[in-house]
Amino acid sequence: MKLNLLIVHGGAPTAVLNASLYGAIKVGLSSSLVEKVYGARFGTEGLLKGDLIDLTELNESKLEQLLSTPGTAIGTSRTHLEPEDYLAMARQCYHFHVGYVLFSGGNGTMEACARLADAAEIVKLEFNDSYRLLVAGIPKTIDNDLALTDHAPGYGSAARYIAQTVREIAADVQSLPIHVCIVEVMGRNAGWLTAAAALARSSGNPAPHLIYLPERPFIETEFLADVKACHEKYGGVVVTVSEGLHLENGDPIVPPIFKTDRSVYFGDVSAYLAELVIKKLGIKARSEKPGIAGRSSIALQSTVDRDEAILAGYKAAEAVLSGANKVMVGFNRLMTSPYEIDPILLPIDKIKLTERLMPKEYINERGNDVTQAFCDWCRPLLGGELPEFISLV
Repeated sequence: MKLNLLIVHGGAPTAVLNASLYGAIKVGLSSSLVEKVYGARFGTEGLLKGDLIDLTELNESKLEQLLSTPGTAIGTSRTHLEPEDYLAMARQCYHFHVGYVLFSGGNGTMEACARLADAAEIVKLEFNDSYRLLVAGIPKTIDNDLALTDHAPGYGSAARYIAQTVREIAADVQSLPIHVCIVEVMGRNAGWLTAAAALARSSGNPAPHLIYLPERPFIETEFLADVKACHEKYGGVVVTVSEGLHLENGDPIVPPIFKTDRSVYFGDVSAYLAELVIKKLGIKARSEKPGIAGRSSIALQSTVDRDEAILAGYKAAEAVLSGANKVMVGFNRLMTSPYEIDPILLPIDKIKLTERLMPKEYINERGNDVTQAFCDWCRPLLGGELPEFISLV
């Protein structure tokens, strides 16, 4: 008996989320086990309402367009879910004859994935049926904080954007070396994306001169000393910081504007630090905050990231169609040079709500930079070298 395949997106989009959607759809359309491929309109919110998009009729041209479309073509959400919502979603799956569900997302989405699988077992008893819902996760996060996997789709493209943008800012600052420019990067507790700014450095420009990550407490006196020393040496200084910087007691350096159980709307860290430099050091300073631009850029989409996103969608769909349940596709790195990975299936129960932070060996001793080991690890994910700039000064 043929059943339907459902794809659900959760959390913030990435530059390659639609590539994972593409991979999953392709497998579903080619499988003799699948009648229709559905997408939940705006994630779990759509699933709860029974608002599903029929993706079966998409022509090849539309499917290919997914690969170069930012955001998510089927929508996503951050809907707060209560225990009874998972039962309601499982019943909706039963109603629509969905036998296979794929969740694309990060830590919170993987928890939803696991809880839907558990709820499906209860619903199966309710209907006294042989029906079984199989659920799998497709990793997706620019923060790269999913446990067990070497990295997650979405990170490579965002990392390329940050590295390229900081390289461009560095060229500007090098041309008029009179101020400190502080670039704030997304990343609540994990500094993977902020650290990617190190890949901006070239033989002609050592910027960013300083990198501060949330894995280390922020010490104001050390920060000011570091900035002053760099300004005396270079004139113009580029500093990259995480939005989640915190003090030694765990408090954020800028009080959050708004906070819920899992979501934090941070204050403007880069503006705060720029003001600190001006007031304490008497040096001109300004702030930059790429924000959403850093996760939505198709122009700087990493080809490696896109291909791996497709692969993750493929493998997740193949997993549920072969009988796997409560697993997430992950990547095991076999080699860094030449770069080679192996897709693997990981138990979601060991991934959900577990943050993977930057390891100690990727952060320098003073906590104001990353190590060569991190750069070697990160470089292949950018999908090729960044363009070199020329300076004659």
